[in-house]
Amino acid sequence: MKAQSGRLSVGLAAAGATRAAYAQLRRSPPVEPRMWRRTNYAGRGVELYGGLAAAAGAATAVAAARGLTLRTRLAAVGAALAAAACGAYDDQHGSPAERGFGTHMRALRELRFTPGAVKLFGIGAAGLAAGALLKVHPVDRVLAGVVIAGTAHAVNLVGVRPGRAAKAVIALGAPGLLRRGPAALLAAAPVGAAAAVLRDDVSERTMLGDAGAHALGAALGAATAVANGRAGLLLHAAALVAVTAVGDRIPTAGWLWSAPGVRHVDSWGRVAHPYG
Repeated sequence: MKAQSGRLSVGLAAAGATRAAYAQLRRSPPVEPRMWRRTNYAGRGVELYGGLAAAAGAATAVAAARGLTLRTRLAAVGAALAAAACGAYDDQHGSPAERGFGTHMRALRELRFTPGAVKLFGIGAAGLAAGALLKVHPVDRVLAGVVIAGTAHAVNLVGVRPGRAAKAVIALGAPGLLRRGPAALLAAAPVGAAAAVLRDDVSERTMLGDAGAHALGAALGAATAVANGRAGLLLHAAALVAVTAVGDRIPTAGWLWSAPGVRHVDSWGRVAHPYG
């Protein structure tokens, strides 16, 4: 009962902090409001405050959670905030024409360092630093870093439609809530933050953007890293590397998003309009 109460408290704290941050950002936008507005896939103007708020909410809940060691707290909060910062940089300076892992690697071969490459390397470094705090053996540290950075990237990959990234965080994080100990507490934070902005996201009032998707993914990856030993880390890392390898095709994979069950969950709550 105590463990269940702890997970619930962290989830509610993340949701509450996210809503408070979202309201504050809408009242007093950082820098200029126009910098935090985008045109989505349907040609509709949306704001990016939801992603910043979700990142802040998840990090705040982990920082305040009871039952976590200092190293675990620093690893999860650090990974989430670093991922948010790198994602926000790409949100502000990235080009829609330069998206996907392959695109950034080709740019590097041409000696061009894109904002997306900054994001990839920055989140990768943050993941490895978090892994070093969470694990003892060097192999486990590297695997944990791959899991944290890979989960951040995987969540961002699917965020091309309203609510999709937030739903992915909730779906992937929910099984972690059944665990006991620190892993469940860490999973509750991104799940609570994602749930807090889901309605505004699917209604196309806001979007997670790279900042929110990467931050929640990194927080979720930290929970996965804490929950697993070497075998589990290896399996998760291999799966995430495979997702990265085919990642450019996932957002447009019609067979995946139109599959029974997936299509229903994916479209739940989304605004109907003629743009698809």
